[in-house]
Amino acid sequence: MELRIFTEPQQGATYDQLLTVARATEELGFDAFFRSDHYLAMGSVDGRPGPTDAWITLAGLARETKRIRLGTLVSPATFRLPGPLAVAVAQVDQMSGGRVELGLGSGWFEAEHSAFGIDFGSVGQRFDKLEEQLAVVTGLLGADGPFEFDGEHYTLTGNPGLVRSQQQPLPIIVGGHGRKRTPRLAATYATEFNSAFSPLAQTVDEFGWVREAALQTGRELTLSAAQVLCVGRDDAEVARRAEAIGRDVDELRENGFAGSVAEVVDKMGRFREAGATRLYLQVMDLSDLDHLSLVAEAVAPQLQ
Repeated sequence: MELRIFTEPQQGATYDQLLTVARATEELGFDAFFRSDHYLAMGSVDGRPGPTDAWITLAGLARETKRIRLGTLVSPATFRLPGPLAVAVAQVDQMSGGRVELGLGSGWFEAEHSAFGIDFGSVGQRFDKLEEQLAVVTGLLGADGPFEFDGEHYTLTGNPGLVRSQQQPLPIIVGGHGRKRTPRLAATYATEFNSAFSPLAQTVDEFGWVREAALQTGRELTLSAAQVLCVGRDDAEVARRAEAIGRDVDELRENGFAGSVAEVVDKMGRFREAGATRLYLQVMDLSDLDHLSLVAEAVAPQLQ
């Protein structure tokens, strides 16, 4: 079972804070450091000191880490044009020595789009853009000659096909909760499907839909899940960590990897039984490095 650290910098974090967490992630033996791709804070926090760009962050971390994998969960298709995105991702992959993964989604946070002047569109339009972006990005990264694309939203002509990631193919992550289109997109373009913040029973259903879609495309995908993390050595420590992120302990126990070490190991084990071979641990308090140490020392060894 792979354990990956997943951060939400839009809630308020500097690059140096992210670097500190990424280095701890590497030193403690976790498999990867991932971040969200958002520009606007959510909930009651003000987001200070201000937003950071996901791919600029990962470019910096690519040069300041050595082993851990790096990626986004997930980059909205609404944020960037697919051609320049492919160039950026390929370059960061080269800068990291082949450790980058691209999570790509449709985008969902309308207020964020309005705040930064980004076209949002309907759900259908966003999924149409996502499908074309997946086709363009994977096409460019895998091209061994000139590449062209004629879509409704994006048209590429005369591209020499020189965009090249170090990894071939570069891992692509698609996630979501839909029964038809999301599984089809994952089974067609992705190497991994991620079920983010779904209850266990729903995760089982989502994994089943993706497996069915993958049978049609003849591909095998890694299955993963993301859940918020709040584990403690005792109830007092769990309560302190829940308070630090503004969440209720009982709610966290219901909807995340929360509670004692034994509770968290048990719940992670149930996700593994459902088919997940990789877990993304959403860490909201980036100042609490002891939280990561506890998982590395007490939780991870029990999942080997």
